[in-house]
Amino acid sequence: MAIKLRVQNPNETPIEYNGVALNLEVNGQPLAAGVSDRRGVIGRYDEGIVSIPVSITAFSMLRQAVGLSRVRDLDGMPYVLRGKLAGGAFGTLRFTDHGRLQLPQPADTTW
Repeated sequence: MAIKLRVQNPNETPIEYNGVALNLEVNGQPLAAGVSDRRGVIGRYDEGIVSIPVSITAFSMLRQAVGLSRVRDLDGMPYVLRGKLAGGAFGTLRFTDHGRLQLPQPADTTW
């Protein structure tokens, strides 16, 4: 599985990176983790997509399944994504994002 991360650089200088790591929590529990030796540059006032392969352990999956048995719906479940872009002129840049899952709704098939 892979997570596609949109990285925005709102600064006047490019961000160079040489390695990416991230951890994903869903509903307050660890779910996935990944690393990549990918290197690149996000230009000044630019954005880019970085794809990071992630792993989910059987224990993490089981823990999530137990937690999901207490909820009716995945939509709106809280998540936290923590990671870092390693290397570059500014050293390691850490980031955190959090929010609630917004799952696609099924299409209305009524005629």
